[in-house]
Amino acid sequence: MSRTRAALRALTPVALLISLTGCAGSPGDGQDGAAGTPGAAPGFPYTVTNCGVSSTYQAPPRRAVTMNQHATELMLALGLGDRIAGSAYLDDAVLPAYRPAYDKIKVLAGEYPSKEVLLGADPDFVYGGYASAFDKTQGRDREGLATSGINSRLNVEYCTEGTVGLDQLKTEITEVARTFGVPERGAQLIEDEQRRIDAVTTRVKDRPRPAVFAYDSGEASASTSGGNGIGNEIISLSGGTNVFADLKDTFGDVAWEKVIERRPEVVLIYDYGGTTVEAKKQRLLNDPALADVPAVKNRRFVVLPLSSVVLGVRVADAVEALGGQLHPNAA
Repeated sequence: MSRTRAALRALTPVALLISLTGCAGSPGDGQDGAAGTPGAAPGFPYTVTNCGVSSTYQAPPRRAVTMNQHATELMLALGLGDRIAGSAYLDDAVLPAYRPAYDKIKVLAGEYPSKEVLLGADPDFVYGGYASAFDKTQGRDREGLATSGINSRLNVEYCTEGTVGLDQLKTEITEVARTFGVPERGAQLIEDEQRRIDAVTTRVKDRPRPAVFAYDSGEASASTSGGNGIGNEIISLSGGTNVFADLKDTFGDVAWEKVIERRPEVVLIYDYGGTTVEAKKQRLLNDPALADVPAVKNRRFVVLPLSSVVLGVRVADAVEALGGQLHPNAA
């Protein structure tokens, strides 16, 4: 499935997750900036401009709806499960560390909820991971939500000019944490992500950097990670080189002839949806045109869940996992 339609760790340490969950509190308990009356919340009002939309919060949102898995997991990583009134659209399995909190949340739809279902959850905040979460043709556009008194946020991966990297990850975590009155949790999460990423980059810095082709999906053409998304940064931080780093998009379609020309040494398969990793491997292995591509000829395949290659709390997971696969002997 092409991501163009969406405009498209090891786990977070258990001790960190427990500490965040344990101090989550309810919006009215006076903890972490969520005071009992909206006007009394420390640090508020708070104004933030996100993807061209300016929003002022008099107090932390109390009834958020998270659209897309990485939006949901970021909220859970910040210990904000009690603020989620509903969620939608998983690409794959929720991280086991977040599963108990996730299982308490109402799932509004397998994919995106209708406007009626969304409004029926009575949200005061809607958080979208992909631009498609706010599809105007489906009545979910941010302007329309605002007229209904509902604030919203779009993951900055989908409105950043140029490349997306760790600075944007820090922005995303910081602004979400600040919106919900828990800036300290955001800072702790950023510190943990950076520490883990730095450990991998140190291990692989002197290793040869294999040429990597990220295979999302596709038959007539190949959907891949371009140079503008966090997926490209993950490959680089893991000690590889994205053969389509010059594609100025987060995800995009390329001709198979281009894949052949660029002779990737490794194929990174994104695991999600109804097509298995094995089926994707066989599609590549059974194509005679790809027989002399080094990665296919040598059967060098590596795998990441799709939810790990979007801008969210799995970036460190992805760098650790991919770094270990590209450089299994790195000390």
